[in-house]
Amino acid sequence: MTRLVVAGTDTNVGKTVFSAALAGALGAYYWKPVQSGLEGETDTMAVARLSGLSEERLLPEAYRLRTPASPHLSARLDGVEIDPARLAPPDRAPLVIETAGGLMTPLTEASLTIDLIARWRLPVVLCARTTLGTINHSLLSLEALRRRDIPILGVAFIGEENEDTQRIIAKFSGARALGRLPFVAPLGAETLREAFLAHFRLVDFDSRLPQ
Repeated sequence: MTRLVVAGTDTNVGKTVFSAALAGALGAYYWKPVQSGLEGETDTMAVARLSGLSEERLLPEAYRLRTPASPHLSARLDGVEIDPARLAPPDRAPLVIETAGGLMTPLTEASLTIDLIARWRLPVVLCARTTLGTINHSLLSLEALRRRDIPILGVAFIGEENEDTQRIIAKFSGARALGRLPFVAPLGAETLREAFLAHFRLVDFDSRLPQ
């Protein structure tokens, strides 16, 4: 049963576009537990536009917060208290869960996003940039996952080709390099699907594979 968490080294790394591509290719359900920022297109709306998934495959967020900020701050500004107990993964498969921000983004005043992922015990796909600085961010993120015994499916790189950076992250972390999603223009459901299938193998996203 394929159930995966798509996490990132930091915010705006490209998790939503990657999640749309992955969920669309798998014909999966998509779930964004906490949406911070409701002005304009939300992440679920973006996935609907880019994945080709039917409406019933797009599961409703547990929390929809107005301010585009870290969930703990956005919730405080909205007068909402996030209850991590409400954030249990839906009983659906295949399932792609996209987290908010980076792994160490505060979910509440008392817990981080990575704490929630540790409770879920689901394999993680870490989205990482290919640009300068990504080696440090990626290795720290992978180390943080391992210290909490969170299963790592692999790293999905996003951006222009940077072969040495991608190689060195895989070498020092021991994590699988799943592939690289290039920038897609024009960005649409069909062009994104073509780019994803050209750079990734669907078999590598089977969470039943040994880690």
